[in-house]
Amino acid sequence: MAFCATCGSQVEGRFCAKCGTPVAAAPAVGVGSTPQPGPVPPVGAAPYAPAAAGMSDAAASGLAYLVGFITGILFLVLEPYNRNRTVRFHAFQSIFLNIAWFAVWIALSIVMSILGAVLGVFSFFFLTPLIGLAFFVVWLWVMISAFQGKAVVLPIIGPLAQKQA
Repeated sequence: MAFCATCGSQVEGRFCAKCGTPVAAAPAVGVGSTPQPGPVPPVGAAPYAPAAAGMSDAAASGLAYLVGFITGILFLVLEPYNRNRTVRFHAFQSIFLNIAWFAVWIALSIVMSILGAVLGVFSFFFLTPLIGLAFFVVWLWVMISAFQGKAVVLPIIGPLAQKQA
């Protein structure tokens, strides 16, 4: 049996199953030949421990807000993050924040259309961009706070996100 020169684990085949290092092909064992022993792992060598894959909780939480409900859903589906309560909270809060913004935008558009048709004037035309700016500022605030590792619980959608997480 051959051993990997990098991590010391037993190797069957051309590549180490633990670390992926290619191992030199063992000479073919014929009828009159004896198998040669492979390299012996060093005494007391620690097993190979791969570096932690992925990103920190703060980075994943902040990125959950980046593209709204798309990244929120993405972090709820991705394997290491869908089990993390902090990342799940931020992902759900991102989804709920975008749904709230969309619902407010639709309701405001309907109200502005009715007022415009009834009154014949657009006296509240500045209200729609102002509310959009408010949602943008809230979105930036929660995203930057999540990147810093802080959890901002928004008034109505925050407790819903905490229940889902």
